[in-house]
Amino acid sequence: MAIPVSRWFGFCAVLATLSFACPSDADDGGIVILIKDGQFVPNEVPIPAGQKVKLIVRNQDSSMSEFESVEFHREKVVTPGGEVTVFVGPLEAGSYEFFDDFHPKDRGHLVVK
Repeated sequence: MAIPVSRWFGFCAVLATLSFACPSDADDGGIVILIKDGQFVPNEVPIPAGQKVKLIVRNQDSSMSEFESVEFHREKVVTPGGEVTVFVGPLEAGSYEFFDDFHPKDRGHLVVK
């Protein structure tokens, strides 16, 4: 038995609404860092010392980017319009630089307190 077209569209509308209503990764305690116009936003990210932290890096640009740090040993390529999750820590108090190899002037810091 076939499903009437009107019910099919109604079902699809409900699914679409639910997909937008679901919480994002940031609601799980992650800290969001955007790559926008070739820059990290924010470029200074405060995090607590001695704790493991979830970072969500979202690339809003139309070119490839990279989230990399020699100081806390992470390297992730972020596709245009994509996002990656990076776990860091626990780290001691201090400032830890991160950068984008594809855009050398794009730099930021984790400020650990």
